[in-house]
Amino acid sequence: MGLYLYIHTREQKDTHLTNITLVHKSDMDMRRAFACTLLLAAMSPLSASDASSKLYIVYMGEKKHDDPSMVTASHHDILTSVFGSKDEAMKSIVYSYRHGFSGFAAMLTESQAATLAKCSDVLSVRPNIYHESHTTRSWDFLGLDYDQPPADSGLLQKAKYGEDVIIGVIDSGIWPESRSFDDSGYGPVPARWRGTCQAGQQFDATSCNRKIIGARWFSDDMSDEELKGEYMSPRDLSGHGTHVASTIAGGQVSNVSYGGLAAGVARGGAPRARLAIYKVLWGARGSGSHAGVLAALDHAIDDGVDVLSLSLGQASSELFETLHAVERGISVVFSAGNGGPVPQTAWNAVPWVTTVAASTIDRSFPTLISLGNKQKLMGQSLHNNASMNISGFKALVYARSCSMQSLASSNITGKIVLCYAPAEAAITPPRLALPIVINRTMEAGAKGLIFAQYDANILDILTVCKGNMACVVVDFEIAHTILAYLDKTKNPVVKVSPAMSVIGNQVLSPMIASFSSRGPSAAFPGILKPDVAAPGVSILAAKGNTYVFMSGTSMACPHVSAVVALLKSAHPDWSPAMIKSAIITTASVVDHFGVLIQAEGVPRKLADPFDFGGGHIDPDKAGDPGLVYDMNGRDYNKFLNCTDELLDDCKSYISNLNLPSIAMPDLKDNITVRRIVMNVGSVEATYRVTVEAPAGVTVTVEPSMISFTRGGSKSMMFTVMFTARKRVQGGYTFGSLTWSDENTHSVRIPIAVQTVVQDFVRDTS
Repeated sequence: MGLYLYIHTREQKDTHLTNITLVHKSDMDMRRAFACTLLLAAMSPLSASDASSKLYIVYMGEKKHDDPSMVTASHHDILTSVFGSKDEAMKSIVYSYRHGFSGFAAMLTESQAATLAKCSDVLSVRPNIYHESHTTRSWDFLGLDYDQPPADSGLLQKAKYGEDVIIGVIDSGIWPESRSFDDSGYGPVPARWRGTCQAGQQFDATSCNRKIIGARWFSDDMSDEELKGEYMSPRDLSGHGTHVASTIAGGQVSNVSYGGLAAGVARGGAPRARLAIYKVLWGARGSGSHAGVLAALDHAIDDGVDVLSLSLGQASSELFETLHAVERGISVVFSAGNGGPVPQTAWNAVPWVTTVAASTIDRSFPTLISLGNKQKLMGQSLHNNASMNISGFKALVYARSCSMQSLASSNITGKIVLCYAPAEAAITPPRLALPIVINRTMEAGAKGLIFAQYDANILDILTVCKGNMACVVVDFEIAHTILAYLDKTKNPVVKVSPAMSVIGNQVLSPMIASFSSRGPSAAFPGILKPDVAAPGVSILAAKGNTYVFMSGTSMACPHVSAVVALLKSAHPDWSPAMIKSAIITTASVVDHFGVLIQAEGVPRKLADPFDFGGGHIDPDKAGDPGLVYDMNGRDYNKFLNCTDELLDDCKSYISNLNLPSIAMPDLKDNITVRRIVMNVGSVEATYRVTVEAPAGVTVTVEPSMISFTRGGSKSMMFTVMFTARKRVQGGYTFGSLTWSDENTHSVRIPIAVQTVVQDFVRDTS
């Protein structure tokens, strides 16, 4: 007996809620029989002008008529049965969707919307959402509203949209013609800028402007083979650097989408900031060397950048040289790497940089899959109206793992292929398997691909799916349902509808992406990494003259880089350590519903500090942190000397670094560490401490209350003593330490502790 998904939407206290109920097929058939007849007849017809009416979007899937007027007529008919009057029905319609798909937007009451949702021809009914369709959705998701009223201005407005902050992007170059880098309305280049616009192949002095104020390229360390096909200039071949730069500081660009999906306005997080480009990554895959990166870093420090963003890294090669930038007041932001969910894979773990994990945002692209037996299932895809239309049902074939052998034994030309092999998925992660499978099925002439997986964060890979191929990802449960249909049907067929864009609270977010590298740091286990998480899944930003989806910690890094730029503008006297502290201590560990953030993996789990450091970035709160943990170059240099074994008692020194986190990789009995907080909030304030102790550990903080007075010291020291209650060779457990005042400040740092009895093999999982 089949199951159907029944969806109805209601509005409560300005919050749109969607109720989802699974209904047995027999029950649903009965509902369908009466839904648009008896139930509608029983309703009291309401006028379209009723005060309680709101605009709802009614989606009906594929249009059933080629004649648009007939599609519109069907909309009138179904609404007439609701209103009891054709005239009222026609008045209620705001838009009739009749060309690429069927549906309409109409003014409805809550009860009318609920009744429409029960009709067999209606797939979904949901409230209209205003000003929520920005393409670089992540910035709205993070609360940086570009058009926020002056009375409610947040960090973006206080920072003047990043006006004249210079952000250095060390990456694969730039595509200067992109609309994201239009310099209309910009003033002169800041006088402190000392850089240059280095010309080269298809890139001359006019390629720079008042937005892209400088560009350099570094290829001397690369072989001829690695440079084959490249632009010998700052021009971006792979698109990676352009995507990163537009995410950081791209100006507002209207009418942007990916084939109609995620349509709206694209913009960067600090849209009025200036960009300095340093090309060090070469080729379609974007590879570069340590030498080239260092050359770029060297120039960037001298050129006068305020922030450095590096969406690159290598586990075996920490960029200690970035300390030179930090000592000159330049904030440095790195991506954590894409080695997750495996532990001990976080890169760029030196304490003076901000290392960023990747998270999801509140957007998904549900796609209707219709089987020949009238079952309707949901997957996700980027299949859109701009793609070649795949109308009607196609033959469906099962090709197991879609290996070369299984495809060769199946005739898939002109058909839609189901790839479902859980055993192989345990060996080859979906992120690696999917692009290979797409290429194989395309070469074999398939019309579509339904790929079963356990990882929801692979949608960006579907951009590989070109031409007349429709590629959909489904979970194993949906795949099993499709396979059951295949087994029972002589001539199975399937139809894939264009994807829809869904945004808002109904999408579980944020979650830490499965690919995002995890701590603890293998190089420096006493330094908690990553520091913070930011959006890095299916981010739509510039590439060449278009806009594409990309995912990775490379996409998360520029989000933090932009927030750093805003903080520098709003607080020009803050050091890089203070800015980093503000971001970490105000990060959130819960979603919009107050539920603890989860981390994707096998299986999914609650996120811990090795997944997201202090939590998920909250830009507006970072602008007013209350207290900060500051450090200077002298402190960092001592750490550097410890890495070279030039100092004694380095273990104690590292544990006492004034970082906004505490990592104890080897607690044998008890250890006491110290921290210093600086007041950057109200002159007079009192803070009390709250401790969430790691399991098996007792934590004591002295003093438990600190006060700041006018004319008194702005800094206070406190000590934290950790005592092991379980004398075992254990794994890591986690907690937090939070200073809270009587007003709005909650200054939280993460804690990670591993108990150790003897120095032998440890549990690092």
